[in-house]
Amino acid sequence: MTDNELNGLIRLLDDPDNEVFQIIEKNLLGRGISVVSELEKAWENSTNHFIHSRIENIIHKIQFTDVKENLQKWLKSSEKNLLEGAFYIARYQYPDLSYETLREQMARIKNDIWRDILKNLTPLEQVRYLNHVIYHLHHFIGNTTNFFSPQNSYINLVLETRKGNSISLSIIYLLIAQEFGLPIFGVNLPKNFILCYKNEINSEILFYINPFNRGLIVFEHNIKSFLEEQKISEHKSFYEPCVNEAILHRLMLNLISSYQKLNISEKIDDLQTLERLFDPKALGYEL
Repeated sequence: MTDNELNGLIRLLDDPDNEVFQIIEKNLLGRGISVVSELEKAWENSTNHFIHSRIENIIHKIQFTDVKENLQKWLKSSEKNLLEGAFYIARYQYPDLSYETLREQMARIKNDIWRDILKNLTPLEQVRYLNHVIYHLHHFIGNTTNFFSPQNSYINLVLETRKGNSISLSIIYLLIAQEFGLPIFGVNLPKNFILCYKNEINSEILFYINPFNRGLIVFEHNIKSFLEEQKISEHKSFYEPCVNEAILHRLMLNLISSYQKLNISEKIDDLQTLERLFDPKALGYEL
């Protein structure tokens, strides 16, 4: 399709005939993300609210399809880079977000960590050192004031505001730790996602880390007490490392829950569609 043909289709968006519009919409959707900039220009150049509504709906469908396709590719990939996965979820709400921007924001935190110092510390000292950089130098904190806000689950906003929920803060902590080769992994604990530090020799878990509580170090008996207080039946997955799919799935569930509290049905429907892309068998826990 040439630029002239594309512009011709866009000019026909005001056609009152619904069958004609469906043909035009199908053609535009088929072009994918490449037509969004032209659609945005058409929106800016029009004062017609009817056309505005149609353009907005088409752009949303295109951008949602792009997020869905990228998330599907991520789930099928062997690497499953955690920052990349969180990036695709953030692009649902912020379609113009740049992956390079996230990488640069993460790099600024990592640059404050001295690898030579880190490698000569004990596991407990390493975690305390990371805690100093993440919570004292960069001022990350659990968002207790707006605990259920969707903003807590979008990685770009968490990096900007330094406020997040247990999962988003764990993702940032985990990405930093893995950059320096530390054996730290996610643990899918209900109501409070945490991390664990494994012994590199025998793979036993030495202790757990609570990123929402400024990297507080806890142990197995603390988890048992927490589950008892919350009246949650024990499951081995609450104590063991989980895969990146499970971390991203948990992030998705948090977003859905946030929008349910706000009663925003359109976003709930979209995110539930994305959530269904996850294979329950790959998550390591029952849905």
